[in-house]
Amino acid sequence: MMILLINLYPTLSGFVYSVRNGNLIQQGSFVGLHNFTQVLKMPDFWNALQFSLIFSVVSVLGSYLFGLILAMILNQDFFGRGFFRVALLVPWIIPSIVSIVSWRWLIGDQTSLINEVLGWFHIHPILFLADKTWAIVSVSIIKIWRSFPFMMLSLLAALQSADESQYEAADIDGATSWQKFFYITLPHIKGVTIICWILMTIWSVNDFDTIYLLTQGGPDYGTENLIILAYRLTFGTNNVGYGAAIAIITLIILMVIAFVFLKQQKNSETMED
Repeated sequence: MMILLINLYPTLSGFVYSVRNGNLIQQGSFVGLHNFTQVLKMPDFWNALQFSLIFSVVSVLGSYLFGLILAMILNQDFFGRGFFRVALLVPWIIPSIVSIVSWRWLIGDQTSLINEVLGWFHIHPILFLADKTWAIVSVSIIKIWRSFPFMMLSLLAALQSADESQYEAADIDGATSWQKFFYITLPHIKGVTIICWILMTIWSVNDFDTIYLLTQGGPDYGTENLIILAYRLTFGTNNVGYGAAIAIITLIILMVIAFVFLKQQKNSETMED
């Protein structure tokens, strides 16, 4: 009951604010869908939506591929496997502020460590966080770095529950490594994969700390996602209605994406049965 109350109250409050023209002090009067229609007319909203989708797709696919490769390696028996299993969890374990400050030290400006190293090879400094394109690339890479341990751990658990007799039968039939991967491994981890994709999509779309601590949505709002935009409108311009409307739209988008993924999972399970 307490958990339901804690989750339900902020959600209902968000709905209430989204249909009012209030600010941080007063809820204001009822305006219906006015906030939603105005938000949908804002170029900043569509820019934030575009970046959110790109950021999420790159983050999910990048962390999944990287996590899957490492999970398959760690599923093998080799010396030091336990150490690497623990060491590779570090990006996921350490606090956000610590990891982001470390990355800013590496790529923050022209005198950062990576630019110093590039200077040794007579390469001009790269404005990783000041150039719009490089900023998008940078926040995406850092998000992948922070997220792949979750994918790796989840997929490793799924791989360890695989039926070895299927691989033994495939070896007897002369199947190649790629054939075993596509016809045994991938179908076996499909359920875990879909769940990981759903969770990573939600976390990526709702990612505030990675982007805000690195770029605050800049330069020129190039890395501003929907959550950063909602924060800027709510606390920057004191327009709670617009910020709440964006939060509700984001919630609807995530619910649709989760429904599509779960529907796909259910269909695949029905076909297998």
